Amino acid sequence: MQDFDLIIVGTGSGNMIPGPDFDDWSVAIVEKGVFGGTCLNVGCIPSKMLVFAADVVETIRHAGTYGIDAEVNEVDWPSMVKRVFGRIDPIAAGGERYRVEDSANIEVFKGEGYFVDHKVLEVDGQPLRGRHIVLGAGARPFIPPFPGLADVPFHTSDTIMRVDEVPERLLVLGGGYIAAELGHVFDAAGSTVTMANRGGRLLRAEDDDISHRFTQIVRRRFDLYLDTRIHHFAQVGDVTYVDLTANGERRHLEADMVLVATGRIPNGDLLSLEATGVHHDRGRVIVDAAQRTNVDGIWAFGDLSNDYQLKHLANLEARTLAHNLLHPDDLRYVDDTLTPHAVFGSPPVAAVGITERDARHARIPHVVVVKPFGTTAYGWAMEDDESFLKIVVHAEARTVIGAHLLGPQAPILIQQLIQGMAFGLTVDQMSQQMMYIHPALSEVVENALLDAVAALDQ
Repeated sequence: MQDFDLIIVGTGSGNMIPGPDFDDWSVAIVEKGVFGGTCLNVGCIPSKMLVFAADVVETIRHAGTYGIDAEVNEVDWPSMVKRVFGRIDPIAAGGERYRVEDSANIEVFKGEGYFVDHKVLEVDGQPLRGRHIVLGAGARPFIPPFPGLADVPFHTSDTIMRVDEVPERLLVLGGGYIAAELGHVFDAAGSTVTMANRGGRLLRAEDDDISHRFTQIVRRRFDLYLDTRIHHFAQVGDVTYVDLTANGERRHLEADMVLVATGRIPNGDLLSLEATGVHHDRGRVIVDAAQRTNVDGIWAFGDLSNDYQLKHLANLEARTLAHNLLHPDDLRYVDDTLTPHAVFGSPPVAAVGITERDARHARIPHVVVVKPFGTTAYGWAMEDDESFLKIVVHAEARTVIGAHLLGPQAPILIQQLIQGMAFGLTVDQMSQQMMYIHPALSEVVENALLDAVAALDQ
């Protein structure tokens, strides 16, 4: 058995933990797949590189709105894929090579690691014992138990971005961020996209107004089936057949490719956590705000332990955890209250804080302001009559407690609101104590804040 000061399971954000301050620690890194984790290889980065190309296609498709005669003659899918993974794959390989060849105090173990005893992991038959163990094993696609699904070929977000060619007919199962983003990509690349969602609207975790508007917009672009119940899948030759009921009506659909985008589940159930006594809830490892599990010396973070599954939160947790490993008498704690997120669909969505629905249920005194992009000069330039910003403001503290955007540049526009919320600024301060560039789209934020001030002063 080999003993280490630190064992790290997973090379997503976990790979950033052993910096120079750990040079006098013996470190083992365990990775069963490709170095770099979900974000680099099968998640945030490749999908957004494809989304950017899809956005370009959509801009050209709608150029006539602005008096421009343009059309998309061809989408070269193999070239799109090569552009993405031609950049990503060398980064992943380089990260592994650096740890294997250039990190004297670090030993890399390739294979699936799982606990076999108290603070003892086994990787391909090799037992490893750690004084500290950091679990960053991430999450994986959830595969629903639809009848017949296991007997037909299907893709998840882990595989579909590397397919050789674009299917003529793509069936997307799900209505969350993965379905929205990859549906956008493949529609732009030339597929006829059908989306089947269990619920009555898409992005149902978003604020109700955002979710309803996004669903309306997507319905015009995709064949959208809501309130769907899947009865059975079958495969005949190269065609997948699905029998379902949507909106109370029985349907029989055909597809050339199926994307299962029904969420992701944490990988804790693959680690044999019971062997070392770590508490978990259906695979999600339970930690405190310092990233500690209930077992002394075992830590967890990222998609394995939080509810958000967001790279920026995982990075914050990893930085906090690294500090806590080195400074056990000066612990830092993660506050995820203002964790923002974005959906890079078409249109994009961004949000931070609570929804109007949350505020009502919690009986928080609040006012709501909805500001269309089209009320600004830049919104006029875009001929935009659908995008909007919605803010939820605490009626007594006069602070923004929720912000929700749907429309172009949403993930960027929300950042100034995140900053104001993080520093506890009032809507008065945010609207009146700085200038907003005219006629930038950021004026929609200024105008919403000014409306909030007016509403609070009534």
